[in-house]
Amino acid sequence: MLFAILLLPLSFLYCIIGIFKKLLTRVHSFDIAVISVGNLTVGGSGKTPFSIELCKQFEKPCVVLRGYGRDSKGLIVVSKFGELRCDVGQSGDEAMLIAKKAPNACVIVSESRKKAVVVAKKLGCDVVLLDDGFGKFELEKFDILLKPQLPFKNIFCLPSGPFRFPLFFEKFADVVAVEGVDFKRVVNLPQDGEYILVTAIANPKRLDAFLPRGVEHKYYFADHHYFTKKEIDEIVSKHQGATILCTEKDGVKLEALGVQYMAIGLSLEIEKSFFAFLSAKLKDRFPAIALKNQAS
Repeated sequence: MLFAILLLPLSFLYCIIGIFKKLLTRVHSFDIAVISVGNLTVGGSGKTPFSIELCKQFEKPCVVLRGYGRDSKGLIVVSKFGELRCDVGQSGDEAMLIAKKAPNACVIVSESRKKAVVVAKKLGCDVVLLDDGFGKFELEKFDILLKPQLPFKNIFCLPSGPFRFPLFFEKFADVVAVEGVDFKRVVNLPQDGEYILVTAIANPKRLDAFLPRGVEHKYYFADHHYFTKKEIDEIVSKHQGATILCTEKDGVKLEALGVQYMAIGLSLEIEKSFFAFLSAKLKDRFPAIALKNQAS
């Protein structure tokens, strides 16, 4: 806590920069619906599974994200309506997971979201979903802000706390979705057995509440870390007979290495009342797009 207090001047400066970015950025509009799924904090908040769930509600969506951790640069079309066009190294783990779980969508990774939106339209998409797009103030968009049910004890901006923007930025969202109230995570676990947990996600200890019995060893890597065959072989050699257990996001990278694993399945259920509210808001903003109105 003392360290966080010492960093408060930097947090104050970070907040000021965020405020000026919001106030001074020139907004660019498109002739295609753009919907952002974001949050105010760093770390996992369910943005990717929420984006996957939203893809089910549109005919030809395109998911645009930066592609954190990828070994490529520039704009890459990861998939076009289920057809994969690159490997996980080029796409990043989150983009590849979305591409595999949302075959009706196109997936694009790009540092420039503007360029990606233009390409999405050329690909024949009718709506663009920005994964982690709340802070892209230069784009005219409909903002869905994901929020945890329990408030953070530390409410400071980076680097003193977990927030990328001040708390009052919540009022800039078009819709706020609270986890545990408006949506919930659904975890599908494999049967109990002898497992080694191998994962490279933010805050990996949050998995503890969902693990099956039989997980005796855990290996945590940095968020978005790309496993090497050597790393995995060394882990497996220490635990003969055990099965690697991981998240689906980790799984797309292990699959590329030819490694056998069992994944912890994660999906979201959106409450029907919230989905009806969200559908009405989206239709008011984008009358031309058609929602399938199939809340999970």
